[in-house]
Amino acid sequence: MGVAWAWLAGTALQLQQEALWTTLAYSALGGTAITIGLLEAMRKKFQAPTWRWGFFVVSLVFGLAAFSVTGLRAVAFDTDRLDAALEGRDLRITGVVAELPQRNAAGLRLRLRVESARLDSGAPVAFPQRMDVGWYNGMAPASANASGWELQHQPQPVRPGERWEFTVRVKAPHGSSNPHGFDYELWLWEQGVQATGYVRAGAKDVRPQRLASTWLYPVAQLRQALRERIELHVFNTQAAGMLAALVIGDQGAIDRADWDVFRATGVAHLVSISGLHITMFAWLAAVCVRALWRRSSRLCHVLPAPSAALVGGLLLATMYAIFSGWGVPAQRTCMMLATVVLLRLMGARWPWTSVWMLACVLVVALDPWALLQAGFWLSFVSVGVLFASDSRSVDKQTLAPMHSAAKVARYGLGFLREQGRITLALAPLTVVLFGQVSLVGLLANVLAVPWVTLVLTPLAMLGAVVPALWSVAAWGIDLMMAVLQTMVAWPGAVWTLAVPPWWLALAAGVGALLLVLPLTWSFRLLGLPLVLGLVVWQPARPKPGEFEIVAADVGQGNAVLVRTATHALLYDAGARYSVESDAGNRVLVPLLSASQTPLQRMVLSHRDADHVGGAASVLALHSDADIWSSLDAAHPLLAKAPSVRCQKGQSWVWDGVVFEVLHPPAQDYTSEPQPKSNALSCVLRVQGSAQSALLAGDIEREQEAQLLNRGLAPATFLLVPHHGSKSSSSAEFLAAVAPTVAVVQAGYRNRYGHPAVEVRERYQALAEVRWVETASCGAFTWQSWLPVNGVCHRDQARRYWHWKG
Repeated sequence: MGVAWAWLAGTALQLQQEALWTTLAYSALGGTAITIGLLEAMRKKFQAPTWRWGFFVVSLVFGLAAFSVTGLRAVAFDTDRLDAALEGRDLRITGVVAELPQRNAAGLRLRLRVESARLDSGAPVAFPQRMDVGWYNGMAPASANASGWELQHQPQPVRPGERWEFTVRVKAPHGSSNPHGFDYELWLWEQGVQATGYVRAGAKDVRPQRLASTWLYPVAQLRQALRERIELHVFNTQAAGMLAALVIGDQGAIDRADWDVFRATGVAHLVSISGLHITMFAWLAAVCVRALWRRSSRLCHVLPAPSAALVGGLLLATMYAIFSGWGVPAQRTCMMLATVVLLRLMGARWPWTSVWMLACVLVVALDPWALLQAGFWLSFVSVGVLFASDSRSVDKQTLAPMHSAAKVARYGLGFLREQGRITLALAPLTVVLFGQVSLVGLLANVLAVPWVTLVLTPLAMLGAVVPALWSVAAWGIDLMMAVLQTMVAWPGAVWTLAVPPWWLALAAGVGALLLVLPLTWSFRLLGLPLVLGLVVWQPARPKPGEFEIVAADVGQGNAVLVRTATHALLYDAGARYSVESDAGNRVLVPLLSASQTPLQRMVLSHRDADHVGGAASVLALHSDADIWSSLDAAHPLLAKAPSVRCQKGQSWVWDGVVFEVLHPPAQDYTSEPQPKSNALSCVLRVQGSAQSALLAGDIEREQEAQLLNRGLAPATFLLVPHHGSKSSSSAEFLAAVAPTVAVVQAGYRNRYGHPAVEVRERYQALAEVRWVETASCGAFTWQSWLPVNGVCHRDQARRYWHWKG
């Protein structure tokens, strides 16, 4: 056990590094571990050490070894990083499709194993081995710097194992960096991806070409064929997506709305290839292998049928896990099954803690970065709780004299106890990871676990042989979704809590374990105050007269959260990335939920998609908020909440902080010709007791001049107009505002060239102005009571796999 904990600790410590050491440094550390181990082994020959000293030395050796091995692996992978000089260039890429293509309304997402990369001149260049490529539908810029648009060559059917040649605009992995947000760069790193890009498929670009079909990636080809069979036989896209997830592990086939339902009811683990599915498959496979093996006396002489059943069940379950995508839950289950099978074959009996920890260490040794994934912790903690609580309802001797109905009742009670313990034990973890606890989760799991495990999953698997069974499974999915959606609609179905600091989360986790372990109630109740600490904790808020600004990293778009002592305002809501994804659900909702910030008002500066794209997702969870905007009265967003048209002269006061609308004047809405949407941007000034902020939307030079003519007061914080476009930020405007901090929200390597070089230089030429770009800073947090200490989230959360600008 000590060795296992030491290995996990050494791995976890290495994952906290902001920058990698050299290969020599990690090798020296590994050599030190080996040397210490050898010296300790030699010392044991002459002097018997105390068990404490031996435990310390062994733990130190394995901890250093884990740190060294993980570091060496990271350095080796980092050498394949995309050359910065190639970013933003069009390369001719030849590669093989390595995984299932993911199709959505925007087009295709492909994972390529790159075979060659060439410049326009035909000269080859060194390139990472794996990359993610988007091949989009519809229109694209006519050229890198043109303002016109043209129809692209539309995506063609693509299959795993096919060799293609594309013209790709390449860039390094780069995702948004926000508090409590998804770490896209870590996800790509763990997947082995060191480059991304999109297919250049305009009329003047060389057409994408399918060069050949190969036998590479046969498992992915089989998964694709099975997914297509499911789509052919099941016309209900919702059911087809869930069946694909259950059979081949294609979770991308499930709609975002369905994922929201699964998370709110705590059953998301059931629609991925989890331990339940792998274990059930192993049991069924073992039963079949044993029955067939016993038919041959010759085979039984070579290997007894029970042993053959164990080995056969393990091998077939492992094959199924690989076929389904080899996710962390599947890996963990296969490692545990392998450990149990090996011990059975050896005739050994290990305590459950040793089996559990060995499986954990094996998973981390294969994939150290799994330690940073939510699925790893949810999976291992739930299994550990089941082991530790000894929650098996009854044994065979107890059940033997009982009536069958009584047996069912006892098993049912045991199942309820297991689900209750898991729900309680995982509650602190779900608060840390997701900022919420499903209050209907216990009931939902009691109903869904047997339904998915004993009905839907067997039907889904057997449908590969008898496709008609998929239609029956689809009916069962419809029934389950109807029940889950009803539960989600119940008042208080989900309890949202502020994400706590690590020390409080650790204490709450210990408290939850004390409550579920088979201890005396006097010890169990000690865990109650530790768990309650998680409930009562609230993050610090600004004092009256002060305010805090979080300029979120939403790519190309604006989204600024302003918080006072008891109120919150959102200025713009970022862009819509696809039919199922926008800045609201990906960035803003997690940000608001993690800090338990109730939103009272949303100011939408104007109608452009990069300012209102995430508004609907935010309003769905903050229905009490009203909207102030320059949107047309018929805009669909205005039907979702009470609305007010913003115009010069409006103002209100929250907690001693004054909010004032500076633009547009009322007559601009009726002037002829109708102004552009940018010209109607709502400009908001926030004035605290000592500092102020100016949120300028997409105004241009003409509107800046109008503000100057009306008398524009200086502001400490400035949201740079129009993402730093060269049509804004005139010298006169900057002289009047005289900001101390200027923040520009623009996408990384966006097609508009924002911020313009001359605009950046104009700001940087001003004395004592801090220039901040969210593309390189991530979310930027600024507080009026500490006006010179704004913080970039990328600096706070930097790790060695993150983008290096």
